[in-house]
Amino acid sequence: MIEVENLSKHFGKVRAVDGISFEVKEGENLILLGTSGCGKTTTLKMINRLIEPTKGKIIVNGKNVTEQQPEELRRSMGYVLQNTGLFPHYTVAENIAIVPQLLKWDKKRIADRTIELMDKLHLDHKYLNVFPEQLSGGQQQRVGLARALMADPPVLLMDEPFGALDPVTRFNIRKEFIELDELKRKTIIMVTHDVQEAFELGDRICLMDNGKIMQAGTPAELLFKPSGSFVRGFLKEQRLQLEFKAVKLNDIWDLLPSIKTRSSKEAIHCNCTVWETLEIITSGKENAVAATNPVNGETKTITFTQLMSTFYQYQNSEAV
Repeated sequence: MIEVENLSKHFGKVRAVDGISFEVKEGENLILLGTSGCGKTTTLKMINRLIEPTKGKIIVNGKNVTEQQPEELRRSMGYVLQNTGLFPHYTVAENIAIVPQLLKWDKKRIADRTIELMDKLHLDHKYLNVFPEQLSGGQQQRVGLARALMADPPVLLMDEPFGALDPVTRFNIRKEFIELDELKRKTIIMVTHDVQEAFELGDRICLMDNGKIMQAGTPAELLFKPSGSFVRGFLKEQRLQLEFKAVKLNDIWDLLPSIKTRSSKEAIHCNCTVWETLEIITSGKENAVAATNPVNGETKTITFTQLMSTFYQYQNSEAV
């Protein structure tokens, strides 16, 4: 869906982005991760031409972005900002409807789609006619996401979308983000400096430093197969929790004890992470959970002790 080839942006002698290349598959969530000033936001803004590149090529859905009118390009992409970017003098409904109005949608179609997204994002209909300043930070962020999703664009760009929220609100919205069906069919590039966020939300991660990509790969690849000392050091302090979030039941399935049970409607998918599985086990009355592997049809009962033992076995086998 997105191809970035040898992309650079220079501001005078400063190389904010320095010859980076990456691809994003259709339906994939790619995270640009790194500290402030590493070039991740500049990269994001070059994709929809808010910033023009010094050199390099960006292809979105088979088309070179520089060969399209910037306004039309941006209408084909959703864009979510850290501070929501809502117009303060527009109501919630007017903010959400901006792109469809530019696309000449009729009023009924706009109204129906607005209500659909309000429901999906858990926004009460009573907020339709209020102004952004009357909303909480979490509500404003949901409105910003609704506006980005309104015209159902295939690509969504997100720049620190949860960065301005308090930790509790940020945690809750991230959970909603993962579960939202609207996002499961989008190709997403998201910028963050939050390592935990990157590992929770990303299918793949590009870890950047000084305008360069230090390593691109799945969360597990960055942890267990780091390309060098920078990657290893960047993840060191949070490594154990990150491993819980990077390793999935599917990765350790063959190592789990073969305690098979009948298939259960309540069984979790083997695509769940170890972290998610631990949360389910510790929050339930039973000290175990059933998990199903659709590839071979197996369903296994996993206890807390078995899961932890298998995880550490896998961790030792993958350790660098």
